[in-house]
Amino acid sequence: MNGGAWQAIRAVAWRDILVAMRGRADVLTTVIFFAIVVSLFPLGVGADPGILQTIGPGVVWVAALLASMLALGRLFAGDFEDGTLEQLVLAGEPLAMLVLAKVTAHWLATGLPLVILSPLLGVQFGLTGDALWVMMWSLAIGTPVLSLLGAIGAALTLGVRGAGALTALLVLPLYVPVLIFGAGAVSAAAQNMQISAHLSLLGAMMFTAVALAPWAIASAVRIALE
Repeated sequence: MNGGAWQAIRAVAWRDILVAMRGRADVLTTVIFFAIVVSLFPLGVGADPGILQTIGPGVVWVAALLASMLALGRLFAGDFEDGTLEQLVLAGEPLAMLVLAKVTAHWLATGLPLVILSPLLGVQFGLTGDALWVMMWSLAIGTPVLSLLGAIGAALTLGVRGAGALTALLVLPLYVPVLIFGAGAVSAAAQNMQISAHLSLLGAMMFTAVALAPWAIASAVRIALE
């Protein structure tokens, strides 16, 4: 890509970050939802350390998945309504790279706070030491995959009535492998077992998603604008 393309990519990413900073209420909604969902489980199942340590990794990961899905509606909808997406398509720059920049900005605003907050919430389940670090790393690797896969669903449902529910139906089956290996890595760390297989598979998913998802998103955006 030439210098103009990189400049366009940076401009798109920076614009979306600024928009997210100005709409801090939406970002806070995602973070608060994540914190509340995770915090309710210890209150509901009791204070048994064995039960909490067993369910903790899955609870944190499911809450992160739901919070990520909650934020999908803001990824393209505003730009679709005000015509910004049409301008990106007509810009003459690689659309796949431009939508990748948008997804990256979206993850920085909504996914990264979940990664940072996760160790504090994991303490509620009796997770300590290596398990908390693995939780952070697994979410840092897995949540970008959730954002990329979710962006495909969000792009496919642009302009459709009831897009939120339809997006959830489209992306939930794709989220399952990420959830399994992400929660599995934390559970393995909590039991002093090997975690390399889980993290390696998560890493493979991330690289595959980064390589292929932007092209699928770009195609879905073009279809929605036709």
